[in-house]
Amino acid sequence: MPVTRTAGTTTMMGGMADLVPALVVLAPVVALLGVFIVVLAQGKAAAARDRARSVERLARVERKLDALLRHHGIDAAEPELPQILEHLRQGRKIHAIKAYRDQTGATLADAKATVERLAAEHGL
Repeated sequence: MPVTRTAGTTTMMGGMADLVPALVVLAPVVALLGVFIVVLAQGKAAAARDRARSVERLARVERKLDALLRHHGIDAAEPELPQILEHLRQGRKIHAIKAYRDQTGATLADAKATVERLAAEHGL
């Protein structure tokens, strides 16, 4: 950038004109980045909606299955898992919860509730 000096002052020649090439390159990059962010946000929102729908469908299927089991007089009690009961007998509740989760794929909250129910039912 050319520099001129006059009576103790220094000025830059060109000014904004020198920024135009950089802006020409930078503007499309910023626009593409904005589009990418919008698309990513929409994708995440769609995935969340799909998960919510799946949870709702699963809950409906479970309710229907429970109704069918009741209608036909089938006891759908969970099988007692001997390993879980053994952990409970030895006072290892956390081990029992972990074993239950490993064997059934249950969430932590569900496993804890089930193990506590089993412990109460068996006086452990």
